[in-house]
Amino acid sequence: MAEPAIKLENIWKIFGVRADEAMAAIKSDGLTKAEILKKFDCVVGVQDACLDVSHGEIFCIMGLSGSGKSTLIRHVNRLIEPTSGTIQILGRDVGAMSPRDLQQMRAEQIGMVFQHMALMPHRSVRDNVSYPLEIRRIPKSRRWAISDNALKLVDLVGYEDRLPSELSGGMQQRVGIARALASDPEILLMDEPFSALDPLIRMQLQDQFSQLAAQLKKTTIFITHDLDEAIRIGHRIAIMKDGAIVQIGTPEEIVLNPTDDYVRAFVQGISKLRLVRAHSIMAPVETYSGSLEGAARATPDATLDQLIDFSLPSEMPVVIVDDDVEVGIVTKHALLRGVQGSK
Repeated sequence: MAEPAIKLENIWKIFGVRADEAMAAIKSDGLTKAEILKKFDCVVGVQDACLDVSHGEIFCIMGLSGSGKSTLIRHVNRLIEPTSGTIQILGRDVGAMSPRDLQQMRAEQIGMVFQHMALMPHRSVRDNVSYPLEIRRIPKSRRWAISDNALKLVDLVGYEDRLPSELSGGMQQRVGIARALASDPEILLMDEPFSALDPLIRMQLQDQFSQLAAQLKKTTIFITHDLDEAIRIGHRIAIMKDGAIVQIGTPEEIVLNPTDDYVRAFVQGISKLRLVRAHSIMAPVETYSGSLEGAARATPDATLDQLIDFSLPSEMPVVIVDDDVEVGIVTKHALLRGVQGSK
């Protein structure tokens, strides 16, 4: 099994002067977040977080404000030092890196995109995108060529000489993505990059980013407070509450099998028609006693929406076929349960 691109093990972050004492008390006495605040006047920002992100995966971390998601992502490139725990990036221990190695990793292997891009208002779009390369003393002709290519990737050809103030919010956000891509990093850290945008522009950028990440094979951690957004772009989702990760799974797993009432409240309004797939709700072929001759056929990846269309002309179940082998059936009862989801 391949090593993950990003691996966080038992990450704790405690804010306060007595953070080390608080950490020791948690390990020895199992004190809660509330008890730590009362006894040590310290705030537990992240609690024992563990996660692996595979190469090329878009991994979404979501939760309400104050859940710890932005604090956690800043541990990946050591903008925040953990109170306890280890972080490995591309097989290297980030905590053991020298300041010089850490600076090089941030400049060459990790790109970060924030909600507020902090574009330099006096610099052109091209100069904003090429700025990280300027810091690395790459010759001007080379960095401009790289910048123009990055702008082409985000559909901003023709805007190279514009100032940020001449662009819409969505276009400015694309400049930020282009700036992160200019160094050709293996890893992207995205902290609610689209949350301040109008819904339609936001959806367009979500789709564009998903296509771009797949095309460039970028490993991405994407922070959001919006489950719809996480489902649209994420291969897997981690849901956080009070600094702790309460569930990790694919969008389908999160929606169908929420681990507790907190997660269930997040997913209750999500449409399952294009999310739940046949392989999650099918039963063995042997459970159907009648003949399947003439029954509709579908693949294991068929969505509920597609399965409903297949099932309408007949009372027979839909037969699920994989490589010409009948691997299961989906009855109308299973379709209704799929639409209803976990209760």
